[in-house]
Amino acid sequence: MQNTFVIIMAGGVGTRFWPFSRTDFPKQFHDVLGTGKTLLQQTVERFDGVCPPENIYIVSSQEYKNIIKEQIPMLSDDQILLEPHRRNTAPCIAYACYKIASKNPDANIVVAPADHIILKEEIFKDTIKIALGATRNEDVLITLGIQPTRPDTGYGYIQYIPDKLTVKKVKSFTEKPHLELAVQFLDSGDFVWNAGIFVWNVQAFKRALRAYQPDIAEIFESGDNYYYKETEESFIHKAYSHCGSISIDNGIMEKADNVHVVLSSFGWSDLGTWKSLYEVSKKDEFKNVTEGTLILHNTTNCIIKTPQEKLVVIDGLEGFIVAEYDGVLLICKKDEEQKVKEFVAQAKELHTKYV
Repeated sequence: MQNTFVIIMAGGVGTRFWPFSRTDFPKQFHDVLGTGKTLLQQTVERFDGVCPPENIYIVSSQEYKNIIKEQIPMLSDDQILLEPHRRNTAPCIAYACYKIASKNPDANIVVAPADHIILKEEIFKDTIKIALGATRNEDVLITLGIQPTRPDTGYGYIQYIPDKLTVKKVKSFTEKPHLELAVQFLDSGDFVWNAGIFVWNVQAFKRALRAYQPDIAEIFESGDNYYYKETEESFIHKAYSHCGSISIDNGIMEKADNVHVVLSSFGWSDLGTWKSLYEVSKKDEFKNVTEGTLILHNTTNCIIKTPQEKLVVIDGLEGFIVAEYDGVLLICKKDEEQKVKEFVAQAKELHTKYV
């Protein structure tokens, strides 16, 4: 366990979950499920028993430092990595991996987003341990693949080579296919959803980064004399000013020939949208997911999340999102939630306080 590390990515804004997810307080810092714990707190607790608490690192934006320290007080400053600019997931992961490698070159690393839901946590831990066992001494990059339950067009898909092995070789990646193609993927039986959770040993990651993103590798390799020192912050500011923006999927996983997948089924949702929250939430007899002080008539199949101190009366809605937070009220058809990003752009034109 001493060589096992966890990197939690917590810097996103989560626009599709607006108006709750806002630039100054994104969804990972909210108690979205009403459990008494935020998504970030749940993610950290999920790795209890997987690695020591001092081996958990959170990468986020500078503006969220105080929120992270408040929600996860056990973390030292060295465990909170603050990005001066958003550069997508490849630089974010590279920063954390190179910092960890400078302390422990034998590190075996799990990378996970802070805003996912895992309903079957013990099965999740078992799956992670299978992946960690495979990556400990092998030059492989592992991603977790979720057994699909529907032809969802909002997820990326991984095609694997069918065999009897637990850790399967990846054949191809497809990003958010159209519905017809998603149906074909499900029918074929050798496609899974890409969970965006990765496992590798740090030396395998560094080799892959040097091979496929040499510029990013060079930038963070030059930080070995700065990590865990007072000069780290100024080095990172300089490093990010030279860093391009690219995802780990585009940058490495889709290019490398040593990518494998562990098939998984642990009640996963990336909680990217209101509809995904609706799907994993408890529903009443009218198939509504509700939070707030409400009077509902002839209202079915809705997700309604409003302030407790405000009485909300709704009559005659079917299949809607009704969400109010911090001066913004959203009313939108659940099946048209892809318009939320458009709404955010329009709200920003009115005033930045709305986003």
